[in-house]
Amino acid sequence: MKITFLGTGTSQGVPVIACQCAVCTSIDKKDNRLRSSVMLEMQDKVFVIDAGPDFRYQMLREKVNQLDAILFTHEHKDHVAGLDDIRAFNFKHDREIDLYAEKRVQQALKNEFSYIFSDIQYPGLPRVILNDLTVDPINIQGVGVMPIRVMHYKLPVLGFRINDFTYITDAKTITTQEKEKIKGSKVLVLNALRKEEHLSHFTFEEAIDLALELNCEQTYFTHISHQLGQHAAVENELAKYNGKIALAFDGLCFSI
Repeated sequence: MKITFLGTGTSQGVPVIACQCAVCTSIDKKDNRLRSSVMLEMQDKVFVIDAGPDFRYQMLREKVNQLDAILFTHEHKDHVAGLDDIRAFNFKHDREIDLYAEKRVQQALKNEFSYIFSDIQYPGLPRVILNDLTVDPINIQGVGVMPIRVMHYKLPVLGFRINDFTYITDAKTITTQEKEKIKGSKVLVLNALRKEEHLSHFTFEEAIDLALELNCEQTYFTHISHQLGQHAAVENELAKYNGKIALAFDGLCFSI
């Protein structure tokens, strides 16, 4: 399985509009973060987890020519706003694109993109098939997917384990039962927003503590804000973990 980080930033991305902080003005490309999303390629299938406002550019940057399904973690704008741009894949593949989401998230998509689901269908509209997600395991086009329930303050969010890869974003708490689904993963991705306390996201220290508790072979942090600090400086702080815990960055790609 090949994994590509399409974006590793928080809802505003990095740099933040009108911000003059050291991170937002950094010349290090790793300090530029689009909205969080990841692409998985396996068994001749291409899945994307979340399609935020930067979806079009992310597809172009990575020269993506195939898309078989999008899995949505939750309904917040920075995770769904790019849905309209799947039209290019409709045209290329001449078929609908499968979307996988909880019922609540499906309703949010219908509200946000009402024209996609209207009885009046104009030529060129995105063509989709909505598929239900719960916390139960599901087979998506021959690929086994284990949804993982996390809480984004009071909002239920889904993470996903696919084979030995687990992706968790926008989480503040995870129950002991759901943590059991993660254990044994070779690669774990966790959100790590900033160092200061936050109502609905893991802080840097909370993400480190959870990474150490779950003890996966490799943990990457994503959904990172400019408040966390410059990539190089934060990586220096993580050096004591001998590479086992690291910051993800846009375009990071590896296979497991």
